[in-house]
Amino acid sequence: MNQWNKMDPSQCPDMETISRSVDNKLWEDLCGYLHIQYQAKPLISYSRCASMPGWNVKYRKAGRGLCTLYPSQGTFTVLVVIGDRERGEAELILPSCTPYLQRLYHDTAEGMGQKWLMIDVKDEQILTDVKKMIAVRREPGSRKK
Repeated sequence: MNQWNKMDPSQCPDMETISRSVDNKLWEDLCGYLHIQYQAKPLISYSRCASMPGWNVKYRKAGRGLCTLYPSQGTFTVLVVIGDRERGEAELILPSCTPYLQRLYHDTAEGMGQKWLMIDVKDEQILTDVKKMIAVRREPGSRKK
């Protein structure tokens, strides 16, 4: 697929096409990290969600969602859901995160006992924050089912 329109539900891209479109080292870093540390495979799906419609990439481990990546031209956003059972640990590590993530966490409204963190990955420090939040959901290399 040479040209890809992320809003066209009839054009399911492959990971190579998405990676070329995002064209961002941080995207490659995160996808590689999820593959190596979690043995998680990408699931490409189309969403009609009002806040982030279009194609996205979900990563799951042992039936549990780790994160969802929303690709854009040259950048991407990561959704990490922090539920009641993760909240305590997330708030313990929050002081070690960037001011951006701390603000995002505190400003994100809670719904149904969860915080849906939509994290715009702009630099290495924010990518490190994303990895910390994913680890709160499930430790890397964990063999738990």
